[in-house]
Amino acid sequence: MMYRFGVFEFDADAVVLKRSDRILSLEPQPARALALLLSRAGEVVTRDEMRVHLWPSGTHVDFDRGLAYCIGQLRAALGDTADNPRFVQTLPRRGFRFIAPVEKVARAPAETIVPLDSAAPPAAVAPTSARRLGIWFAATAGLVLAAGSVAGIWMVLRDRSSASRPIVAVAVFDNETGDAGRSLRVAGMSDVIVDRLTALGPERIGVTGNATTLRQPRVTRDLQEIGRQTRATFLVLGQLQTKDGQLSLLMQLIKLDDGTHVWARRITRPQNDPLDKLDEEAARQIEAAVRQLVLGDASARPDASG
Repeated sequence: MMYRFGVFEFDADAVVLKRSDRILSLEPQPARALALLLSRAGEVVTRDEMRVHLWPSGTHVDFDRGLAYCIGQLRAALGDTADNPRFVQTLPRRGFRFIAPVEKVARAPAETIVPLDSAAPPAAVAPTSARRLGIWFAATAGLVLAAGSVAGIWMVLRDRSSASRPIVAVAVFDNETGDAGRSLRVAGMSDVIVDRLTALGPERIGVTGNATTLRQPRVTRDLQEIGRQTRATFLVLGQLQTKDGQLSLLMQLIKLDDGTHVWARRITRPQNDPLDKLDEEAARQIEAAVRQLVLGDASARPDASG
């Protein structure tokens, strides 16, 4: 079964988690926990149910610590937090619930693979045929080695290319309006930004929004730690505030090596304006700023004001 939620996709059969078609690193047990939560999205999965699913009967383990580690690793992969969850909600002393909308997609029938031991036994090989077969194997091995060398050279060039591209980190946007009901929606804005910037092309720019340090509240963020964990050169920040009776989204692009602001804009909207409109406008302006100031695209011009 395939599950899709937000910009993520999880293949429960292959146990593979992707974000915008990029495979994310996730250990087996957190992946199994995710599979269980997704299969019962919207329902409470009790701690006992999680224990039975993750640890077979008779397994001796510190369950509380093991479960905390699994959920922590899962949240880190999803860029989620316990205090302000977008995906995995903790219900103290009860269990967990997957709270984001989930789309279930049935897998296409797998291709039939005929096992080797079911094939007809090979006929006896004549001496001349054996010599020819040996020559063929030697030639094939040479081609494989040559192909391996070419692949190795390509990987080195690819790695050098990746190392030279700029990396932009996107921190979770902060809700500073005082309205807790907006927190989940505001936090989701960063996913929209990540998705938009990723579309610029992985060969041109690296984009990260998963690091735990990017999910810290603004008052506790450490720019040097963000740079160390993400290897990013630039950081995108956003804060939704109220200003003069209106909603005001402050967006910032910061150069991490010296902490200087290279770009900042405000988008102002009426208090009751839907936040989904704000998402798209913020994503458009931030993309234009990144194209111009990070990638050097002179034709990209972020708006001067909102």
